[in-house]
Amino acid sequence: MSSNKRGRHRSKQPMIFDAWNYKVLALGIFLVIIGFAAMYIENEVQGFISLYVSPIVIMSGYLTVVVAILKHDQGTSKAS
Repeated sequence: MSSNKRGRHRSKQPMIFDAWNYKVLALGIFLVIIGFAAMYIENEVQGFISLYVSPIVIMSGYLTVVVAILKHDQGTSKAS
C-alpha cells in the first residue's frame, strides 16, 4: 500500500548527465566496439590494422568515455 503512494508522488530529481554527455558516451562506446571489431575482422596478429589502427581507435574511445563521464556543465548545476 505504501509503495503505491510513493509511486504517485515521486520527486523530480535532475538527471545525472546532460544530453551532450549521453551522446559523447555513446560515441565512445561505439568507437571501442568498432576498434575491437576491426581487429577481429582483420584476423591477423601482425596486421597493420591490428597493430596500429585499432589500438588508436580503442584508446580514443576510452578517452571519449572518460571525458563524457567527467565533464560537468557548471551552468546547469544548482547550489543547494
